[in-house]
Amino acid sequence: MNTRHPTSRSKRHLCLAAAALCVLPLQATAQAWPARPITMVVPFPPGGPTDIVARLLAQQMSQELGQSIVIDNKPGANGNIGNAAVAKSPADGYTLLYNTSSIALSPALYKKLSYDVNKELAPVALAAVVPLALVVHTSVPVKNVQEFQAYVRANPGKLSYGSAGNGNVTHLGAFQMLRAMGAEATHIPYKGSAPADLALAGGQIEFMTDTINSVIPFIKDKRMNLLAVTTPQRMALYPDVPTLAESGLPGFEAGAWQGLMVPAGTSPEIIAKLNAAVNKVLKNPQVMAKLAQQGTEPLGSTPQEYGAYLQKELKRWKDVVAVTGVSLD
Repeated sequence: MNTRHPTSRSKRHLCLAAAALCVLPLQATAQAWPARPITMVVPFPPGGPTDIVARLLAQQMSQELGQSIVIDNKPGANGNIGNAAVAKSPADGYTLLYNTSSIALSPALYKKLSYDVNKELAPVALAAVVPLALVVHTSVPVKNVQEFQAYVRANPGKLSYGSAGNGNVTHLGAFQMLRAMGAEATHIPYKGSAPADLALAGGQIEFMTDTINSVIPFIKDKRMNLLAVTTPQRMALYPDVPTLAESGLPGFEAGAWQGLMVPAGTSPEIIAKLNAAVNKVLKNPQVMAKLAQQGTEPLGSTPQEYGAYLQKELKRWKDVVAVTGVSLD
């Protein structure tokens, strides 16, 4: 009997030791994040304003994290297709969401969403903000905002304006502007800014309030005319272009902000590493210079600051949508 006890005890010790060895690789894997390439989902098409900044940041963040970050464009439904895809992804730090202000608009615009921004996504950092610009096709016979307002009012419902999608900030920006002008026009939504810009450049629509970094190339090659920007002050990039606020729409302001989010439940350690990488990249002089060329302002924040900002934006756009009466259901 006595000889069996040491043997049983030894076997038990061996089993415990083996179990401990099995756990070690798992712990090492968790501590080694990122151990493989990361996917950054951009919920808008390639070549659009969000995609442009996302690719710039992803490239620089790859160097900071020591792993490549692959862009995966999932456009459609005002960003909600891509947002939902990330919300349902494993919370392991290998799927990121480069979101825009549309994520704060959707809860007010849609009665039913396939994801909950507050429960299924976690903020990492605010990244940048892009002013909107009022641009018109060169065939539109106006030279300034006052002439544009008179022209649209003289042709109620006859002019068409594009947007990056129903309920997108580019849609609501134009909607609010027209409402303030006492004018009407027909809205044509596209799957992102890139196709909408091409439609405007080709004369298929007459005007847009689009992000400045998306329309700069078309302004430079004179396929669009820039009438105004939506920032409170004039942009350094276009000092001679007035704001809408100083062009007869006092107090008008709109912009498209961008940020980084991950699936809820992602470890605080991974979120902290991502946050540090984003903030460091946004302070890189080369990145800042490239953003400035696009009229994009770098932001940066802690996860907590972004979370608080998101809650304010959710409330703000809920109030705006209630006033405009826009609904996408």
